[in-house]
Amino acid sequence: MAENRELLLRAKNIAIQFGGLRAVSDFSLDLYNGELIGLIGPNGAGKTTVFNMLSGIYKPTEGAITFVDRNGRLQMINKKSPAQLNKIGIARTFQNIRLFGNLSVADNIKIALHQNRTVNPLDVEFRTKKFRKDEIMMRERTKNLLSLFHLEGKMDEFAKNLPYGEQRQLEICRALASKPKLLLLDEPAAGMNGQETENLMNMISFIRKEFNLTVLLIEHDMKLVMSICERLMVLNYGRIIASGKPSEIQANKEVIKAYLGSGYEAVQAGGNE
Repeated sequence: MAENRELLLRAKNIAIQFGGLRAVSDFSLDLYNGELIGLIGPNGAGKTTVFNMLSGIYKPTEGAITFVDRNGRLQMINKKSPAQLNKIGIARTFQNIRLFGNLSVADNIKIALHQNRTVNPLDVEFRTKKFRKDEIMMRERTKNLLSLFHLEGKMDEFAKNLPYGEQRQLEICRALASKPKLLLLDEPAAGMNGQETENLMNMISFIRKEFNLTVLLIEHDMKLVMSICERLMVLNYGRIIASGKPSEIQANKEVIKAYLGSGYEAVQAGGNE
């Protein structure tokens, strides 16, 4: 990244405690415009808890989170709701798919596009010309977004009837519909086969450039992470134990011990994937 890169989000010494359990401690992160960063670590390390704080689901009990919104204004976002954060440019997906299964594929996208609509309740009630024009625009935007994942032919199918991999893609597509500046992807390749993961890897790289996004992702698929992320942060027991380029993380003894395992070290020494 260039030296004059622009800061998008800063989490400084954030922590959260649930009763007597301190789930995340002293977590700090600087995200710059256009970056693609990976957050990795063992199950239970606190990765999704970090995402929940960055996306407004949890409120940090310590520290501060600031974000540069769509208008270029720096905001403190510790206390903002997920809906408020979505409006200023933060969108996310979830480890467990959260689609509206009994709605069509198209309607799942239109829900995310709703905040950009220009019609009022009277336009909707009386089906005015403005409403009809807006409906056409919404359907075109929905079709264009779905075409990124080759799902435009399934616009009228129920979301629950899509194969698992396509449901994952639809969730990412819905997140993109809100035109985020920052996209948080929580284990986007979970449950996918090798070919689906490779396609997803290429798609994440594409949408990052196409939509001028900053991407922070949680992922256990090391091939995906090491291939597309510019830098990685490793979390263990709620604390950062390492941060750096993928090549540095692969060689970090503490990371190998806590997460990657001795088998990974042996494979790397052998020059294999």
